[in-house]
Amino acid sequence: MFRSGRSQFIVERPRNPLPPLKLQEMSGKDVTLAPKPGHVTLINLWATWCAACKTDLPTLAALERMRLPALDVWTICTDRRDIRTIRRYAEAIAMPRFSFADPHAQATNPVNAEASIFATPAMPITYLVGTSGLLEGYVTGAAEWLSEPGQALLHYYLDRPPA
Repeated sequence: MFRSGRSQFIVERPRNPLPPLKLQEMSGKDVTLAPKPGHVTLINLWATWCAACKTDLPTLAALERMRLPALDVWTICTDRRDIRTIRRYAEAIAMPRFSFADPHAQATNPVNAEASIFATPAMPITYLVGTSGLLEGYVTGAAEWLSEPGQALLHYYLDRPPA
């Protein structure tokens, strides 16, 4: 269980597969992403207006620098601003290498929540995709991934064989 002063991991049921995501790199190039089989993927949804995101994104960048085998970290800006504005914000703080925008409103759709892949009950929110490509759960707020409980949760999923 991952629970700290600021965060708690919420298990997702039913566990659904993550479909490919059509996103935009910070360079403006469209990309389609899918989790790698056998990898755990953290998908963080953030916004430029979110104060807690300024704490969360550098923590995720530090986690990424730990280079845990088979752990991928993606961050997706949910703002509907142009990519240049998002890129300027991202350049001002420490960000994970794989940071994207969601101009197609596929990950989060502010007009039609039913069309969204991810729910956003709070910001930031980080979803964990397990080694089988299934959405396992999420953490709202600035999660303490570098803490002992955060590391234990990651290793629990990293050490599980794909189903």
